[in-house]
Amino acid sequence: MIDWTDRHCRYLHRQISRHALLYTEMVVADAIIHGPRDRLLGHDATEHPVALQLGGSDPAKLSQALRIAEAYGYDEINLNVGCPSDRVQSGTFGACLMLTPETVAACVSAMKAVSKAPVTVKCRIGVDEQEPEEALPELMTQVLDAGADAIWIHARKAWLKGLSPKENREIPPLDYEIVYRMKQRWPDVFIGINGGIQTLDQAEAHLAHVDGVMLGRAAYQNAAILADVDHRFYGAQAVETDWNALRDLMMAYTERHIAEGGRLQHVARHMVGLFSGLPGSRRYRQILSTDANKPGAGPEVIAAAFAAVDFSGEGERVSA
Repeated sequence: MIDWTDRHCRYLHRQISRHALLYTEMVVADAIIHGPRDRLLGHDATEHPVALQLGGSDPAKLSQALRIAEAYGYDEINLNVGCPSDRVQSGTFGACLMLTPETVAACVSAMKAVSKAPVTVKCRIGVDEQEPEEALPELMTQVLDAGADAIWIHARKAWLKGLSPKENREIPPLDYEIVYRMKQRWPDVFIGINGGIQTLDQAEAHLAHVDGVMLGRAAYQNAAILADVDHRFYGAQAVETDWNALRDLMMAYTERHIAEGGRLQHVARHMVGLFSGLPGSRRYRQILSTDANKPGAGPEVIAAAFAAVDFSGEGERVSA
């Protein structure tokens, strides 16, 4: 979710669900060591629980990055060995690390030595010509022996050559059953599932077999899906979402961001898919996509966009 789940996106999602664990976009260890740390690691206090997702393949650098990140108080540290993008592969991390599980284990061991927060791993079921029934248990055995606290599994292979990142999310077939089998093999280990999960009904079905469900683009492209998460999965009282209150919170947040030198578009771009399918959602998207980019655009654009939506659902539905 590089360039997607930044601090502004996470702030929005936290206003909709108070309990779901949020993940940062993947941050490379070298960037934390040498780059703008506050911009890369800073987050609003309301985002908790929030996990820092790291990319890297050098145990010493990951350890150093975590010492720096410790001051930012993340609730979980996740090592991503599932991302197949060319940008990630060129740095010799992400999904290509599934070819060297001993390297992943060394990274986990180094991270556990310095992290006060749980250290988890996100992986694929295999890459390229690997046989998932062999590659996935081998990776899991090594990282769990190294001290990993949980494993998140994207239930697809990644093809490092010949497929784009988008194609890697769509073309390799999903194999949820292998993730279920890993849970049966390691019943005492937290194992979560990811990949192709579009609805909360689907999430609930998976939770009959595994411990957690990760929503990626489904939650980004229609964040309103998060509105029922707290009641359905965390036992919170069922309440109607106050969309006007969300509007006011996002307007106030945007006003603070602009006062600090930011732009409306930094926040508004994450809100475009919020009301997919509701009457007025097309006009809502048009306003945010067009007016938020204009010079001097301010929080009033958010108010105008929300005003276009019929939250009663009684108007004529439009295609999402």
